[in-house]
Amino acid sequence: MGGTDNRKQSLYFPEDMLAEIQHEARRQDRSISWIVQQAWRVARPDIKKLPSVNEVFAPPQNVVK
Repeated sequence: MGGTDNRKQSLYFPEDMLAEIQHEARRQDRSISWIVQQAWRVARPDIKKLPSVNEVFAPPQNVVK
């Protein structure tokens, strides 16, 4: 995964989702950042399967008029 990059980034979550993340962080005695990073690692393969905005709104290819 490369070297450590400690840049800060603000992320905004719906209140109920943030409460769940905070609860899980306390349960596991981990930071919120660690929980979100692990969730990203687990979800990344599925997220990569989602179409990009350009793919969703691109005009159809090979349309015969």
